Amino acid sequence: MDDMTTEDRRSGPDRLDGGIVLRQLGRGGEERGLFHLLGHLRPGFTNEQLDELLSVGYDQGLRYLVAQAGRATVGAAGYRVLATSRGRILVVDDLVTSPAVRSRGIAPVLLDELRRRAVAAGCCRIELDSGVGNTGAHRFYLRNRLDISAFHFACEV
Repeated sequence: MDDMTTEDRRSGPDRLDGGIVLRQLGRGGEERGLFHLLGHLRPGFTNEQLDELLSVGYDQGLRYLVAQAGRATVGAAGYRVLATSRGRILVVDDLVTSPAVRSRGIAPVLLDELRRRAVAAGCCRIELDSGVGNTGAHRFYLRNRLDISAFHFACEV
């Protein structure tokens, strides 16, 4: 599953021409386009943080799936499979598309692939957190059949 490449050839007025190719990154995260995408989610994100994420995170089971349109990296999903008291779950750490191509069908393609991988990994659910002020993402998740099922509490240490 880690080295899988899939293609989505959906087309239409809201889709990117030529389709979207999904590619699983390896341990080193050879795709530097990921850095720019994660910077949209986390302003101030540094190359050092990316390097740690792709090495330590990889050891913790974190994998990144990137969406490419032509040679451009236009979307990414970071995820991991966890065994929990609720069963196996696929946790989405990051789901992001380039602002230049939002609402053009990339995030649904990534989410569909995450669903497929969750089933293949024997997961009973997909879970993700979204910041309380990110209403655009909330609308997307609700449109794509994700429910608001919990509050996530946190504190700085």
